[in-house]
Amino acid sequence: MGKIGLIIGESADVPEELIKKYQIIVVPYIINWEGSENIPGENIYQKMREAKERGLKTFPKTSQPSPWTFKKNFEERLKNSAKILCTTLSSGISGGYNSALQARGLLKEDEQKRVFVIDSLNVTAGEGLFVFKAVELIESGYKVEEIIKILKEFTPKIHLFGMLEDPKWLEAGGRMTHTLASLVRQMAKIGMRPLLGLKDGVVTSVALKMRAKDRPTALLREIEKETEKERKIGKKIKVALTHADNLKDTQRLKEMIETKLENIEIAFLHPISAVIGAHVGPGSLICAWCEA
Repeated sequence: MGKIGLIIGESADVPEELIKKYQIIVVPYIINWEGSENIPGENIYQKMREAKERGLKTFPKTSQPSPWTFKKNFEERLKNSAKILCTTLSSGISGGYNSALQARGLLKEDEQKRVFVIDSLNVTAGEGLFVFKAVELIESGYKVEEIIKILKEFTPKIHLFGMLEDPKWLEAGGRMTHTLASLVRQMAKIGMRPLLGLKDGVVTSVALKMRAKDRPTALLREIEKETEKERKIGKKIKVALTHADNLKDTQRLKEMIETKLENIEIAFLHPISAVIGAHVGPGSLICAWCEA
């Protein structure tokens, strides 16, 4: 029987090659969007842009995987793994963590002892860095109990921030009031944007940034400021960049980081999963970093 098997949620943005190389099982989240089949577009972000152009009131809704979905994936992985580590999207954002715990309770008693579930307290690029760390620890031969302990210590060392293109989708999903969304749009016209971040596993506005009309440049300044102390003493920084159908700006941000900042490596650049993108909306840019 193989070593520790890894199961992650679809919300974790990690490169496909990592998933294939380490045979990671990805548990899908549920997206419902009534009438979306009649909206043109090759992906959810193109459809969202088209819906906005047409003034449609419909929008995508998401929900976590059911315990039965997790249970099915646990049982499949247990066939060829001595133990399982399941990482989930932050419990402050979704009920996926609780679904996974419930699923473990549905297994046979001896199987339950082989399944370990951990809350990443992160999302998108940050959750991706969390998965990278889990893979690194598994490949280094750590026991699953040791991995859990190290990952819990690692969690607060992941830093995440980002900027939206338009608050419309947070407003549509009830995560931002109409008054606040209107204010954010007005501020964007004069180059002011809220900087989103994570606090105790919950996405929140952590600062209001001036001179932020050009979001890649604004995010570069934020990365430079946040990592300056570590870089000055020679520490290496690992950065993950994710985007909602905005590859052009993300590539530009990546190039600026690589040419202007020392001691930083880009771990990966990846689209934001549809289950998260349905809330942050097309055009969003997210950056996460940790010490390499």
